Amino acid sequence: MSRSSHAVHAFTRPLSCACLLLLGSVSFAANAAQCPLVEPSLEQARAVHDRMLTVDTHVDISPDYGSVKFDPGIFTASQVDFPKMRAGGLDAAFLILYSGQGKLDEAGYAEAREMVERKYQGIHRAALAYPAQAGLAASAAEVRALHEQGRRALLMGIENAYPLGASVKDVPMWAKRGVRYISITHMGNNQFGGSSNPNEKLGDGKADPGLTPLGKELVKALNDNGIMVDVSHVGKRTMLDAAKLSRAPILASHSGVKGVYDNLRNLDDEQLDAIKKSGGVAQMVAFRSYVAATDPAIEAGMKELGAKYFPDGWDKAKPEAFEAFRKESRALRNKHHDTDLKQFADHIDYAVKRIGIEYVGIVSDFDGGGGVKGWDDASETANVTRELMRRCYSEDDIRALWGGNVLRVMDAVARQSTR
Repeated sequence: MSRSSHAVHAFTRPLSCACLLLLGSVSFAANAAQCPLVEPSLEQARAVHDRMLTVDTHVDISPDYGSVKFDPGIFTASQVDFPKMRAGGLDAAFLILYSGQGKLDEAGYAEAREMVERKYQGIHRAALAYPAQAGLAASAAEVRALHEQGRRALLMGIENAYPLGASVKDVPMWAKRGVRYISITHMGNNQFGGSSNPNEKLGDGKADPGLTPLGKELVKALNDNGIMVDVSHVGKRTMLDAAKLSRAPILASHSGVKGVYDNLRNLDDEQLDAIKKSGGVAQMVAFRSYVAATDPAIEAGMKELGAKYFPDGWDKAKPEAFEAFRKESRALRNKHHDTDLKQFADHIDYAVKRIGIEYVGIVSDFDGGGGVKGWDDASETANVTRELMRRCYSEDDIRALWGGNVLRVMDAVARQSTR
């Protein structure tokens, strides 16, 4: 469906006759400069936004999630908690069971398994602690049901298949527990395939080796168990191998496009086309350094702050370290030119023009480094809808981008599973 065919319906207040006439002749346009619509007010944008079911496919969480150290039921220093979700109109989020890449040995696997288990238990604690505010969801139908009840939907994804170890025998267990996507790799090659960012310290070469034999088993196991194959953070050869092998639609849970900004983590046109061919969805990520070139002063300052507050990595940092880091990083970005919402929306425009509205979505990567000026925590979520309205996206199109497409993929993956 074209944006122009539904552009009038993106507004809740009548527009002038002159503007309506212009709307009738609008051709598909991928930037605000070509769009004749009047500037949408925040009130108009919020009215449209509140009619959406919004799904963020990647929100990182602390190992202390669901505890006195990080209570998501109250306003926190983090980018996402239940009050911020309500304030910004974010209805559902994939909370991420992340573990960093380590050595391919049993000790490394065991440490990673301990980390994802800790985060899994934290999500359950949070859902049990706030049943009136949120609930766990393991299907598109459950997401929709929670939305109808006015509760936040908490989904789960595993970022980095590394903790599965030397086999795929744990995949059914994670499917039963409600995990609905698993990414093949993260920062560094693993036992399943190549990363978009090889880790020289772990002995990775520059060339992507593609899916390993165990990686091919993983894709089949994910398909069999109704879990989406996530290709974000995955090397191009490995990603294309997975897209070709998967009998179900694939997901890029949090990626940008190289056609707008050439970063190792972003998808090129061939990769976008492969996602479309699979029937999947490419979620465009609002992560500053994947969206556009970073101001050198900000880049240098962020490196210093990272070394200062996270010398042993994000997973081992205390909540007060995150709070101090965010405070100082905000001051740094306010002082210099910051990557903004308009630059982020350029990635959405590019992907939509390349592969069509049905195969593109929106994601933050909040609390994992994500955010841009204008959408820097969940309370600002409606600003994304406002920017899309500026660009003549229709209400139906915005609804598809904000969750309709990924829920469609979830349904399709569930239908073809053998469980």
